[in-house]
Amino acid sequence: MRSVTVLLLLGAWVMVAQAPVKRVTRAEAIGALVSKVQPEYPPVARQLKLEGTVELEALIAESGSVEDVTILSGNPVLTRPAVDAVRKWKFTPFLQEGKPTRVSAPITIVFKKQ
Repeated sequence: MRSVTVLLLLGAWVMVAQAPVKRVTRAEAIGALVSKVQPEYPPVARQLKLEGTVELEALIAESGSVEDVTILSGNPVLTRPAVDAVRKWKFTPFLQEGKPTRVSAPITIVFKKQ
């Protein structure tokens, strides 16, 4: 019986930990952006004249800092510098019912050789 209780409590904790996060639009995220770090263009990408778009999903904490970044698509040579840069971005905290809340936001980074 005790093992069932532990499993039920663990299951309840997992459900709380995975509570739905409010999603915001790309425009809302950009509008709340306070500081933005530009990604480094990888030397190998520059040498190969590699350009492209990296699509990311950023999890933004109640404080406005980026908590996690998920790669949705993009050339693997470009995704790491994009993620590293977005992790340093800062946003004005997003509010839900007047309280700061975690949000998920789509982020697009475009690498274009100049």
